[in-house]
Amino acid sequence: MRAAFYTLGCKVNQYETETIREQFRREGYEIVSEDEPADVYVVNTCTVTNMADRKSRQFIRKAHKLNPDAVIAVTGCYAQMDKDAVAKIEGVDIVTGTDEKSRIYDLVQKVLESRTGTEGPLEDVKSYDQLNRYEELGVITGMEGRTRAFIKIQEGCDRFCSYCIIPFARGKVRSRDRDEIVSEVRGLVEYGYKEIVLTGINTALYGTDLGYGGISPLIESLDKMEAGSDFRIRLSSLEPTVVDADYAVGLLKYDKLCHHLHLSAQSGSDSVLRVMNRHYTHDDYLDIVRRLRAQDPYYGISADIIVGFPGETEEDFDDSIKLVRESELVKTHVFKYSVRRGTRAAEMEDQVDERVKSERSRILIAEAEKVQRRFLEKCCGTVRRVLFEQEENGMMTGYTDNYIKVYIPDKDGAQAASAGDFADVCLSEPYLDGMIGSLRP
Repeated sequence: MRAAFYTLGCKVNQYETETIREQFRREGYEIVSEDEPADVYVVNTCTVTNMADRKSRQFIRKAHKLNPDAVIAVTGCYAQMDKDAVAKIEGVDIVTGTDEKSRIYDLVQKVLESRTGTEGPLEDVKSYDQLNRYEELGVITGMEGRTRAFIKIQEGCDRFCSYCIIPFARGKVRSRDRDEIVSEVRGLVEYGYKEIVLTGINTALYGTDLGYGGISPLIESLDKMEAGSDFRIRLSSLEPTVVDADYAVGLLKYDKLCHHLHLSAQSGSDSVLRVMNRHYTHDDYLDIVRRLRAQDPYYGISADIIVGFPGETEEDFDDSIKLVRESELVKTHVFKYSVRRGTRAAEMEDQVDERVKSERSRILIAEAEKVQRRFLEKCCGTVRRVLFEQEENGMMTGYTDNYIKVYIPDKDGAQAASAGDFADVCLSEPYLDGMIGSLRP
């Protein structure tokens, strides 16, 4: 039997798909590419934007064409929020929400054993009030890459930003047991992974439901862990709606934690942030950045920015540009606001014209590229620790701890670097989406 998997959306979805894939592999399934004919297709959906919904539907139809007799199981956020629409798509046999992914293998076997072609899809989607426990999906032993592994530590969000549907799709905040996380990390490190990325729906909320007092105790446990191999820890993101400058600076004491934060901004305008239900200001965000940079001038900060939020004026947009400049972001992810039915923002007046959104997106992306280059130029001559990942166009590439992609030409020792190795690298000049570097002797 052959099984294929298709994942849309965030790193949490990628991790969850990997746990499902491992279960099928353990049971003897041959895992094949999503583009190949298979007996089973598992589609892990996203619903952050209308485009994500559309891509989910498109792949389901594609899978049905690849093998009309295949069992198609659809799970994830889109299935959670619009199960009836998913169930009506031709070929769908199973629809589960965001809290039933551990049951997918068993549901597939049930369909295979009893399928007659006349029943409707099996549905297992809980209501929002039932999304209140952390679903253990088992321990993964590897991921598709061999250097970096993502570990899900937390589920749900209680911030309810006015533009975001995800709290409704993922439910209440619930955290994974710390000992389970440490055990999984230890196994992955012993298997050879050198970077562990801690991820969740709102990672900064980890432990708040268990009385841990936040994510710091977990990082401390991992920082002290002896696993027989050198490794580092990276946080997928932290929300300034949850952490402040004191909290962020307190993380610097952990030696294994990368000097990089994805600190989601969403806007640089105080008025827009208020309407978004984001409980911080432009200056609060900059305070975190400046306090971190006071400890490490080359500390890497990346961010998300939404343009065209309802009511966003040119002045508001200018404030977002200022925030990107003032923060010297190493990477900026720019998104045009997308109306999501069921959110407060969808009902707001003063929706911004699509042409204006596109133009603001173009302007901000161009500015973000300039800001990134300035940050990279500032890093010229510095030495950072790099984890090498793969060869690209004859050069070995990897990432610094502060999230700069590094290219090592052959003449500068690329042949001495191997995927999965750490090395100290001197950064010399910006190049493509990162920097040229040379191995220190």
